[in-house]
Amino acid sequence: MPTPQETVDAVRTYLRTHPEELGRAVRSALGLRFGVPVAALKWLGQQAERTGKVEDFQIDAVPPGLRLAGNLDLMNTPVRASAIVYVERVVFNDEELTLALRLEEVSLKLNGESDTPVAALIKSGALDLSNPGTLVNFMPRRSPVLASANGNRIVLDLMRDPKIGKNPLVRRGVSLLTSFVTLHGVETDTRHLDIAFRALPVGFGGAVRSVRKNVVLPSMSRFLPRAR
Repeated sequence: MPTPQETVDAVRTYLRTHPEELGRAVRSALGLRFGVPVAALKWLGQQAERTGKVEDFQIDAVPPGLRLAGNLDLMNTPVRASAIVYVERVVFNDEELTLALRLEEVSLKLNGESDTPVAALIKSGALDLSNPGTLVNFMPRRSPVLASANGNRIVLDLMRDPKIGKNPLVRRGVSLLTSFVTLHGVETDTRHLDIAFRALPVGFGGAVRSVRKNVVLPSMSRFLPRAR
């Protein structure tokens, strides 16, 4: 991963060559949107190649989605994988942190000679790549954040991660934060990935109740005598 200084230097270089991004950033902020230049995502992709887990990683905008492609090792099989990812639904609140994804134009090609079972499946055409979600259901050691997968849709719920969902302190923080502002949508145009937020999704009263529940009451409980 890039160092903080490398990131700062990259941002400075980009803004010098694209000064119009500052004005767009201000306009987006007023509309509770945060735009990430696709060029920045490409740069992050180049940094990801340093890990050695992926090579020739490419990111391109296919509005309103993103095309991702890269060379990787899949169960000891060198492949070139690509897909267009669309974020169809976002729900961030105190009960779930859900991203519903739709995958289109999924491609998996051998990137060298291999005689593994995966290579045999690819060569035979037995893999139904039009339904990647269904394939995910058959994968061993699936991530706990995978809420459901069917057809070409995959639903991830970060709250299912024990480090988040079963950590009272983190859950209170998520509940408090999402009562004031929450992630509302993710989509692209030809040059940016736009992340939209929504203020006070449960209203001002809901935000006040969240403060009382997650800040005031826990603080007060510290001063109450404990039963022996």
